Amino acid sequence: MTSKHTKGICIIGGGLAGLSMAALLEQEGLPVTCIDSEPLARQMSLEFDGRTTAVSYGSRAVLERAGVWEGLTRQSAAIETIDILDGDSSDVMTFRAADVDADAFGWIVDNADLRRALIKRVQTLKNVRHITGVSVDDVELGDECARITLTDGQVIEAAIAIGADGRKSLLREKMGIGHWGRDYKQTAIVCLVAHEKPHNGLAVEHFRREGPFALLPFTDLPDGTHRSALVWTVHGPNAKRWVNAPEDVFNTALQERAGNRFGKIWAASRREAWPLNLVKSYTYTGTRAVLVAEAAHGMHPIAGQGLNMSLRDLDVLADLLIEAHTEGRDFGDETILKTYQRRRRLDNILMCAATDNLTILFSNDFLPLKLLRRTGLSIVKRIPAAMKFFMHQAMGVNAAQRAGKILQAVSLEKRSGR
Repeated sequence: MTSKHTKGICIIGGGLAGLSMAALLEQEGLPVTCIDSEPLARQMSLEFDGRTTAVSYGSRAVLERAGVWEGLTRQSAAIETIDILDGDSSDVMTFRAADVDADAFGWIVDNADLRRALIKRVQTLKNVRHITGVSVDDVELGDECARITLTDGQVIEAAIAIGADGRKSLLREKMGIGHWGRDYKQTAIVCLVAHEKPHNGLAVEHFRREGPFALLPFTDLPDGTHRSALVWTVHGPNAKRWVNAPEDVFNTALQERAGNRFGKIWAASRREAWPLNLVKSYTYTGTRAVLVAEAAHGMHPIAGQGLNMSLRDLDVLADLLIEAHTEGRDFGDETILKTYQRRRRLDNILMCAATDNLTILFSNDFLPLKLLRRTGLSIVKRIPAAMKFFMHQAMGVNAAQRAGKILQAVSLEKRSGR
């Protein structure tokens, strides 16, 4: 069986990034094929992915453009305040969205809800062909087209192949692109938790020696039960222990780490373990092929920016491909791909480096590093421009133009001797 789509776009990978890309492109009538090896029924099940995602203020605009955000508003909880704690210190650094004239830094959304919304969206789009339950067997990248062969014998010919197939990307391998990375030897234990007191839009990020412990605001149940999303980072060998721990043992440890700010707290969903690592591709483009999202960069969730960085990739690439479509240009034009890489690479490198350095700096009880980070947090707290810079970064808003103001403020701080 052979199916050819010679002038269209083929997205390899139908996860959150791949589906979002398909929805963005179809808005302007571009012909898209999206391939996912996972069967549709499995993707739609509640057991497929128990994680939540922090959708930043900037990323919300991308999901609105993709036509899915409106249906998620009632299933998301706003992050209005962020408290950051370091180890056993009682000092707290607090970010408030109101301080940057915003309603929220972002919203916590269940991955399962977001995935189902995206699947339902692409299934209504007439120019999207959504293939599920079939894997990519081979990819040939030629001057005339990208030729994708599936395990069921289908052959798709496209003007461009977009790799949204994750950190172990097959397309990246076929493009001959190398990558660098790091195994943090950490695992994120994730689940939903219930608690006595309302969270009032508060996210807590507590940096501990074994890794960050985060509680993120989530929606209340219909019966009024208050909930938050837990991301508890542990050293790799301890992951199995905590995932399989008796409920009372897990809840006791959870309460000890959460403290009393939410009152009594307990696990309220199935626990899952997700190993943490860093993957960064050396380059993003090749002949009639381009990498996006975690195929290009996969980072530690310490800053909650993984999907947000991916959506920024998609936003830029979608604009370039839609412009090419309007002008009647070839989607696989090297100029388009190089422009995408130029616009996204620095942002991705800086965020990968930032999350990597933060992970090393905060997941450590080495005294000099401990003193360094606490001094750094103290300085940031005293400089309003620095506080606003980091708040805008958390929102996914481009704050690069504020860097000069921060450096200037730091210089003044030093001169004043404070």
